[in-house]
Amino acid sequence: MSHTDHVLVVDDDRDIRQMVGDYLRRNGLRVSLAADGREMRAALDTSDVDLIVLDVMMPGEDGLSLCRNLRAGKHRAVPVVMLTARDDETDRIVGLEMGADDYVIKPFSSRELLARINAVIRRARMLPPNLQVSEAARLIGFGHWKLDTTARHLLDEDGTAYPLSGAEFRLLRVFVDHPQRVLSRDQLLNLTQGRDAEVFDRSIDLLVSRLRQRLGDGAREQTYIKTVRSEGYVFCQPVTLIGDGA
Repeated sequence: MSHTDHVLVVDDDRDIRQMVGDYLRRNGLRVSLAADGREMRAALDTSDVDLIVLDVMMPGEDGLSLCRNLRAGKHRAVPVVMLTARDDETDRIVGLEMGADDYVIKPFSSRELLARINAVIRRARMLPPNLQVSEAARLIGFGHWKLDTTARHLLDEDGTAYPLSGAEFRLLRVFVDHPQRVLSRDQLLNLTQGRDAEVFDRSIDLLVSRLRQRLGDGAREQTYIKTVRSEGYVFCQPVTLIGDGA
């Protein structure tokens, strides 16, 4: 039986929810609707969702908070497309930094939203099978480092914290979820930066270089991230779950 992609639309505006849901259903998608974070979490806990369309401006828990919490929880692997206001560049940048995969600016055309949804789902499936090694753990250990997935920073052996930018954290998170697997530049670029690469500043190679500096990798001795010629990069350290770090 062929798989029908399941999209969860989260928006407090009933008219927008219904309009988006009806259009996506007419174009072959399975759709669930949620008016707020509580309904979103209930839907995620009771069915498999392939992508979330998430409005930024909602009362109570807004879309940015919900996106951040998604990326720190058990549903962190579900792709997110955010709906943002036309003139609010800050929301778009913050949303991408918090883990959104793409965004659509209101007012939007339903055709554009559908195209974004399909593109993000395709990107998500570019990865090799996910080992999900870090799904349940707050702290992830590798080499001389620990990654705090809640605070989004590195901890050295003395417990000193080293902050990561949003793009650095997302790149490292992809690597620790797929240790000892070669990932191409296109896979890494799409998964960390989406269609707005300029938001995160420069190429994937420079981002890898910045992350290597954070980890203490030298130009000749690449302990953590090795270059695989003509293929991409591989995170070569084994990864250990450390739970909540309590």
